[in-house]
Amino acid sequence: MNRATRPGSEAYPVNGAEAQVIPLHAHGREKPAASEPPAAEPSAAAPVVAFPAATAPSPEPDPLPDAVREALAFLRHRLTGDYPVDEFGFDAELTETLLLPPLRALYEKWFRVDTFGVEHLPTAGGALLVSNHSGTVPLDALMTMVAVHDETRGRHLRGLGADLVFKLPLVGSLARKSGQTLACNADAERLLSGGELVGVWPEGFKGIGKPFSARYKLQRFGRGGFVSAAMRAGVPIVPVSVVGAEEIYPKIGDLRLLARLLGLPYFPITPFFPLFGPFGVVPLPTKWTIEFGEPVRTDEYGPDAADDPMLVFTLTDQVRESIQHTLYRRLSRRRSVFRG
Repeated sequence: MNRATRPGSEAYPVNGAEAQVIPLHAHGREKPAASEPPAAEPSAAAPVVAFPAATAPSPEPDPLPDAVREALAFLRHRLTGDYPVDEFGFDAELTETLLLPPLRALYEKWFRVDTFGVEHLPTAGGALLVSNHSGTVPLDALMTMVAVHDETRGRHLRGLGADLVFKLPLVGSLARKSGQTLACNADAERLLSGGELVGVWPEGFKGIGKPFSARYKLQRFGRGGFVSAAMRAGVPIVPVSVVGAEEIYPKIGDLRLLARLLGLPYFPITPFFPLFGPFGVVPLPTKWTIEFGEPVRTDEYGPDAADDPMLVFTLTDQVRESIQHTLYRRLSRRRSVFRG
């Protein structure tokens, strides 16, 4: 039998004979499916281009800073008259927008005030804050106002001021708008009963106008009218001690004749004023501390206790001694007038 086959063919026996099958495709290659066209060979010269994914456009930055927007909103409210003012003339929006920012810069950058005992400040309800007074110019009252506002997250200190404050042009108007009112028992009781924080400086002009040689020595607290107001309202009394204000304008003399002509309680002479003119008005950058002492409760007394002069005097002396003791303690720890 001839078993010779053609190259590439396979032989199968059929009825004793071998049939030759010739494959249509070469060995090692499969016939592509009819439904699938042959893949094109990639060209080495064709570059592969990658397109970046589409991204959302970034929002445009706000061209107006926050301070400008707040100023524009403030002006809009001023023009429309859409702002509240209470019965005492207190304008909270004006105070927080125009008055507090420059005072806060003085508070933080110039006097570098440190506060202690802020946990004694009530977060709600009325309280009477009683503080020492010093510095020739009453900046201590303004710095205490900033401390109370910032440490209580927005509560305002309603100060009780002397008659002279409200008689001065522009000063009196600003004092009213910032929440200050006349130092009288009627106004104090109304504010305290309304849940406000009220500040009083019982030394008055005797405190801020005392000579430099008498610094940090508390003057007489008067008849204790502030104590009776707190007792009638049933609110606590918080002693406040300020160290650092005595040295901002060291008073070494007093032009009494000029003071009487101007209707002032005193006309101070300091090492820099009036010798250096307007430059002598700049306060010295002393280091301040403000400490809020433990409150003295008044709600434990009866409703008629405010008419007991001995009890009023006892509580007045207790508050005064607490402030004086704290001042001496703070002074004993102070190493430098300007560094604290």
